Amino acid sequence: MRRSSALHLGKILLLTIIYVLLWFGTMNYRHLIPSDEGRYAEMAREMLVTGDWVTPRYNGYKYFEKPPLQVWATAATFQAFGIGDWQARLWTALTGFLTILAIGFTGARIYNPRAGWIAALVLASSPMWVISGHFNSLDMGLSAFLVAALCSLLLAQTSHNKTSSRNWMWACWVFMALATLSKGLIGAAIPAMVFIAYSISAWDWKIWTRLRLFSGIVIYLLITAPWFVLIAQRNPEFLEFFFIHEHLQRFTQDTHSRTGPIYYFAPLLIIGALPWVLQIPGSIAQAWQERRREFSSGWLLVCWFAIIFTFFSVSHSKLPGYIIPIFPALALLTGSRLDRLLGHTNSMALPWKLQTLGFALLGCVGFFFLSEIGKQARPDEIEAYAQYVNWVIAALIALVGFSLYAAFQSKRNGLQSIASFASGFFLCAIIAGTGHETLGRAVSGIDLAHRVKTNIPTNVNFYSVRLLDHTMPFYLGRTMIMVEDPDELQFGVNQQPDLWLPTLDAFITRWREDQTAYAMMVPEQYVALQAMNLPMQEVDRDSRRVIVKHPDTAKVTQ
Repeated sequence: MRRSSALHLGKILLLTIIYVLLWFGTMNYRHLIPSDEGRYAEMAREMLVTGDWVTPRYNGYKYFEKPPLQVWATAATFQAFGIGDWQARLWTALTGFLTILAIGFTGARIYNPRAGWIAALVLASSPMWVISGHFNSLDMGLSAFLVAALCSLLLAQTSHNKTSSRNWMWACWVFMALATLSKGLIGAAIPAMVFIAYSISAWDWKIWTRLRLFSGIVIYLLITAPWFVLIAQRNPEFLEFFFIHEHLQRFTQDTHSRTGPIYYFAPLLIIGALPWVLQIPGSIAQAWQERRREFSSGWLLVCWFAIIFTFFSVSHSKLPGYIIPIFPALALLTGSRLDRLLGHTNSMALPWKLQTLGFALLGCVGFFFLSEIGKQARPDEIEAYAQYVNWVIAALIALVGFSLYAAFQSKRNGLQSIASFASGFFLCAIIAGTGHETLGRAVSGIDLAHRVKTNIPTNVNFYSVRLLDHTMPFYLGRTMIMVEDPDELQFGVNQQPDLWLPTLDAFITRWREDQTAYAMMVPEQYVALQAMNLPMQEVDRDSRRVIVKHPDTAKVTQ
């Protein structure tokens, strides 16, 4: 810390405490939204209720798309703290926050304390990292363990102590194993591709002798193999579906209908690293100049960024969360770059001041487009969008205010200017993301679930007619019998055909016989069934769902 008087430990601790309160304190404000948030929360709830910690299930059906590490963690959280929204998001919030600390620690070790502090600020304010850390999906957990493996590798290769280097390399293998248990073989494939790209581009083949390959592979298999062996023993169909369908076909075919153009991730990269995107070219150029050293941390980070971005750009399956692991690497590169620009004077030159003023101006321009928010809203969403405008206004005020203060401080105190700039974008992202509850509440179905949950008996059949609702099973605390359209549960219903109804006619027949039944469907489907004179009594509805029961239910259950 003594390398720079601007690095005051008390100020760092104060900022960290405020950040922790905002990061974790907003987890419970929003309700879960489809599809990832509801899916992984419900899988954890079912794991806890059934007591089967080996075979993942979703809505009562076998679900083998991803390994269960996050589901395990969330189920354990439910067991410890109860079932709820913040409990469902705790794993992503915790892994996201710990990664920020890991980036700061790694930057301090491989560069210097000031560079580490700046790198942590960069990641803590990158919009895509902030939003992902508050969204219950597998991408943050995977990214956290991949980045932990990257940081361990960097620390191992830059350590001058043989024992320390060995231990960090073993930690690297542990984190790769945990990444694999988070989302599949990508947890080992990405580091392997990066190693190869780095070795070729830097012509550094000695790095392979320092990877502890034999002992590392043993560690990797000891952690990953038990679950794969157990689930394959209990479910022989798992191996082909998981390794062929979920890995090979996902990358090479359009099986999952998640296609996109080759430039799909370019705008996401710009938005995701928005406040720091102008520093990326200079950071890469700086790393290029250093790549011929015995080991170049900067160039390895560039390879990490380039390989992940390219790999998913050419893949036939594309979703925004796939490139989240690149942002911590960019944060380390940017931290090193800004540390060099600060020099010994702790002041930033004119380009930095222009950048901060430019983003303040951009925030001001945003006020002129507030009327565009909700222009395509449905009639029942107009009020929600009007409420969301207030959140956007607050986010823009934070962005403009802190950016202007950063410009004011650029010459006087460069490090404080960087911290202020980062604070503005963090507040902008956290305010806009938290405020999404005004839009997401109706989508979540929480109000409908609260109104009907206590009135539905626990031992009745509940049908989901041509609809896979990702949040209602979690909020109702019960699984549903799929009718005709299983959506992403196709594999599960194929394995358990007796647990679903493959046609609407089969449902109509079953419905007439099952006089204690309940069902959920979209309003249009309800109207269509009414036209067919199917006996139904509406229990309740919202703008997206209708819940009905058999009209004889009240008599039968008395």
